[in-house]
This record gives sequence, structure tokens and C-alpha cells, in this order.
Amino acid sequence: MTRAKVLGAVLLIIGLSAAGRPVQAQAEVGADLGLFSAYVWRGVSLTNKPVAQPAVYLTIPAGNASVALGGWANVELGRYDDPLDHFSQSGGVSSFDLSEFDPYAEISFPVGIATLTGGAIGYIYPNDFGATSDINTVELYATAALGVPLSPELTIYYDIDKVDGAYLEGSVSHSQPLGETVSLDLGALAGLSAGQDAEVDADGEPQAEVYNFLDNGLTHLDLSAGIPLTAGAFSITPTVHLLVNGDDATKLTSPSSDGDLKLWGGVSIGWARGLGEGPKEGAE
Repeated sequence: MTRAKVLGAVLLIIGLSAAGRPVQAQAEVGADLGLFSAYVWRGVSLTNKPVAQPAVYLTIPAGNASVALGGWANVELGRYDDPLDHFSQSGGVSSFDLSEFDPYAEISFPVGIATLTGGAIGYIYPNDFGATSDINTVELYATAALGVPLSPELTIYYDIDKVDGAYLEGSVSHSQPLGETVSLDLGALAGLSAGQDAEVDADGEPQAEVYNFLDNGLTHLDLSAGIPLTAGAFSITPTVHLLVNGDDATKLTSPSSDGDLKLWGGVSIGWARGLGEGPKEGAE
């Protein structure tokens, strides 16, 4: 099934769901900008130099459900002087280079103490070097989040195009107050490949044309800490991540080095506004 058909089907379901239920709350539009020391995706280092990651989204309430449409991008900020010893998603040939754009559509609804989400996301690579359109692909995903202590979540992604396999993430999080207005957000996330591997043969050679990990099984453990702050209508969250790497693909930090641990971080700036109202104070 092509990306257009997948996203079209999801949007049709979303449209029917929205049309069948009265809207009880207003829509919201938001934007985020992340500035990070590297682009690390599911534990895999896709760049090892700083990146900017802008995103925009629109949420539309439909009865008890919430529909979201959005897009996320990765921009490599600097040119790579020695691309052979660095990871660059765009080939490292220029500065401020858009290397990836991910449109998505999803619908969420509560079921008891859980919130269930289903959607589709496309991965588009616009460059002629590094990651190119040859590996453009689509994933469907489903998430179950529980409204209990530690806020456990489980997400299953299934690539239906180039990779053709599943990836699972389970996470917990906790916000620890540090004062009246400041808190420390702690998180732990584990990733598991279930078909997004390289299909390595007996000689250690990958047989899959497109893959995300070398093997199936535990890919990485991501331990994170952040301190969300507010500045008027903006939220500002410095965050640091410590990765405990399980797969050979996640252990690589450059083409010539690897390690069981990986440290990266940065800051996220968020803004949101309810349509028909003024800016939300401290929106994320």
C-alpha cells in the first residue's frame, strides 16, 4: 500500500469520526523547536553534530476523541568537513540542510484509565546524498497510555513499506517537584526490534535492503531528565539523555567508534494556542 493510500485511509477514518460526534472543545495549534547535540532516533545516531528539529501540529477535538495532524523535521545545522568520520543524514555537504520530514495523522480517545492512540507517519528524505528518497517509508502505530503512577506507555510501530517489520517502545515517567514552580521530569524508555533487523546471514552480511537495526531484540534503554520551564506563552525544557545500547547499530557513535553508553541532549521550546483564544500560558 502506498503512503498516499495509508494516510488517506487514516484521514478518512478521522474525518468520519469527527463528523459523527459533536465537538465539545476548541481546536489547538502548536509549534515546537528542538535544538540538540545530535539526532538520535530509536537509539541510532543519525548525526553526531548539532541539529534543529522544528514541528507544527493541529489538534481537533471530536466528542471524546482528539484528532491530530502535524509534521516534524530534522535540519542539520553545520556542514561536515570530514563526512567519512561523521554520521550525516544529508551527506554533510551543506549547512542548514533539511534531511528529513515526517508528516503524521492520528486519533486518540480515552478508555477507562487508558488513552488509546492510532495513526500513520511518513518518513521523507529529500536529499540526493546520505538518506535519499530511495528509503522513504511509512509506519502505522498504536499507543496505550495509562493514567496511573509512573504513566506507563506502550507503542507498537509497524513499517508497511521499505523495512516491513515491527518496533516496540515501552516507557515510564515521573515528575518530581523541586519547588513551587519547578520540577524534574525523569523518564525511562526501552526499545525492541521485532522485524526491523538487517537479516544478517551466517557470514554476517545484511540481507535486507532497508533496515533500522542489526538484530532483533532489545535495541537500547534511554534514561532521560528534563526541567520544564515557562516564559510567557512558551515552554522551555532542557533535557539530557543517557543511552544504554543493546544493538550494534545503536552502539555506533561515528563510522569509526562505538560504545555501550551514549550521552546527548539539548533544549525544546514549545508554544500552543487554542483557536479562538489568546495564547496558553506555559503551553507545551
